[in-house]
Amino acid sequence: MFKKIIKVTNFSQREKAVARYMQEVNDIQKAGITRRELFKMGLTAGVGGLTAIGGRNFLPNLAEAADTGLISPPCNKPWTEPLPIPKCCQSIGSNAGPTPEEGKCGYKQTLWNPGANAFNDFVEARDENHQRWSELGGLDACTKYELMAREVDWNFYSAEEYPAFNSKVWTYVDMNSDAVGVLRINAHYGAPVLMRMYNGLPKDSKDNQGFGINQCTPHLHNAHNPPESDGGPTRFYDSGKWWDYWYPNVRAGFASTHKNGTWYNGSWCPGDWQETQSTLWFHDHRFDFTAANVYKGMASFYTLFSNDINLDTGDETTGLRLPSGEYDVPLLFTDKVFDQTGQMFFDTFNLEGILGDQQTVNFKIKPVMNVKRRKYRFRFLDGGPSRFIELFMSNGATFTRIANCGNLLPTAQVVSSVRLGVAERADVIVDFSQYAPGTVIYLENRLEQLTGKGTTGKILPSSSKTQLLKFVVSGDPVVDDSASLSTLQSQAMVPMPARTNPIKVQRRFKFDTSNGAWTVNGQLFDPSKISAYPAEGSAEQWTLESGGGWSHPVHSHHEEFQLLTRNGKAENLAIDDKSRKDVVRIGDGAVGTSGSGSVSYYMQYRDWYGDYPLHCHNVVHEDHAMMIRFRIVPPDDSKAGQ
Repeated sequence: MFKKIIKVTNFSQREKAVARYMQEVNDIQKAGITRRELFKMGLTAGVGGLTAIGGRNFLPNLAEAADTGLISPPCNKPWTEPLPIPKCCQSIGSNAGPTPEEGKCGYKQTLWNPGANAFNDFVEARDENHQRWSELGGLDACTKYELMAREVDWNFYSAEEYPAFNSKVWTYVDMNSDAVGVLRINAHYGAPVLMRMYNGLPKDSKDNQGFGINQCTPHLHNAHNPPESDGGPTRFYDSGKWWDYWYPNVRAGFASTHKNGTWYNGSWCPGDWQETQSTLWFHDHRFDFTAANVYKGMASFYTLFSNDINLDTGDETTGLRLPSGEYDVPLLFTDKVFDQTGQMFFDTFNLEGILGDQQTVNFKIKPVMNVKRRKYRFRFLDGGPSRFIELFMSNGATFTRIANCGNLLPTAQVVSSVRLGVAERADVIVDFSQYAPGTVIYLENRLEQLTGKGTTGKILPSSSKTQLLKFVVSGDPVVDDSASLSTLQSQAMVPMPARTNPIKVQRRFKFDTSNGAWTVNGQLFDPSKISAYPAEGSAEQWTLESGGGWSHPVHSHHEEFQLLTRNGKAENLAIDDKSRKDVVRIGDGAVGTSGSGSVSYYMQYRDWYGDYPLHCHNVVHEDHAMMIRFRIVPPDDSKAGQ
């Protein structure tokens, strides 16, 4: 139906059709009708979108209209804007406030002084203690940050071409520096972080340009944190409130399987050193609105260094000697759709998955980066909301991949491309020293995806349409103290942790659809329901299944897992499966051009008690409503193992 409407000879008619659809969707959203309410009212027509409300016809799947051309204004001046490099947040420095009152397992949050940028009109979101607070050093051990979720103006296009295109973005702002947009927090093992997050989003819930909700719950993705600081989907809070997120930056097993710690390279560390992490990120996770709020801009990096054991140190002269400083660059890839004024548009009623017709890198369309003649570390992150990507260098150069899903690999992998589902990460090393000044190379996404259902698995030929980021090699060679590619490719990094903790329980979860909604084991997400009770300190085997021709990047909070099989066989595991992971691709096009109807993994539930979610990270699927929660309980709890 939609394609018949927009495939017209008069382009202005097509523009009007698109504009009408955008306006109708925005009108419904401003009226406060949620997708859950629409389902209850029986007003949706499967995962394709809306059909009619009050006799007015709605057009399904706006993103698919791009087959006849752009919905968004075209980017006619690519490579004119420099790549925004995520700026590092600045810590408060020291605590000047009163001595905090120690509680039974936490502290009274209102007593620490947040520094020069105190906001007296903000109030604490809730009263909840932090587990193991005193045991891991309390307030004195913390590096403190102040961030705010806030609305700002942002031009995704070239300011030279569209100087007035300032889209209203909801993003994180560092209150102690000028960092805004895609941020970065540099953290270190052995140095806990206390991050006060103010919700400074518009007070009026309808002041949202048609989508998103002014409640937030920032989730530090892949971190081994207690649930009160995990940023889970039900722990959201309103505008005008704040919460202190405590990130202990300690390795898994420190209070259970590895109470006596482990030794690496002559250094001792709490927990299992083979659980060392690297590239994490934080994003909003408010259930039913994760897709809209993250699409709107609430996503940033959290890079975790292991200089405590001289491993990934953030200094290229020590440890693994990985490129560091200005040569360590995070790259966030996200899809967008814009109206004719440059404002972001979010198609809430497209339930199968949103594909933008503009792909951005660190919130810019087709930016350029001048690189020096030396090695760089790039931290790739697919921020979705629904697109899978496969990254190539336009000149056919290979990547030296050192990390997957935020975890250093056992050994580096030399690969010609990197495939990522939504929320997956990959750290790669690229050496530009071999190229003459002026050489131009493009970073490309060549994976075909036609709908929000998932990828076809087909690799497209290199073209201007596949180009995301332009590299221009400039200047003479510079000092490069990082390890050579041959050294990186031959040295051991982080071996897979031993699976000595016996599997006590096996569970199965089917990711599917029912009456146009996304389900797990046939059920929509119920925020009041707990679906599994693993015992703390135990290990379980979970099998995830997918049917119906879809692709799902499934994410589990709390700890990484180790994949055991694809389609029931260990030999079906792909090269990027052979690592610790927190997101796994299942369904069609999960590996190459083939599907993967099931995967099984080994996971441990250690150190913390409480509830965490398992969900599809195609966040459109997550919001409607492909998610369950599990609760870690003491081994002697009557529900343990249920």
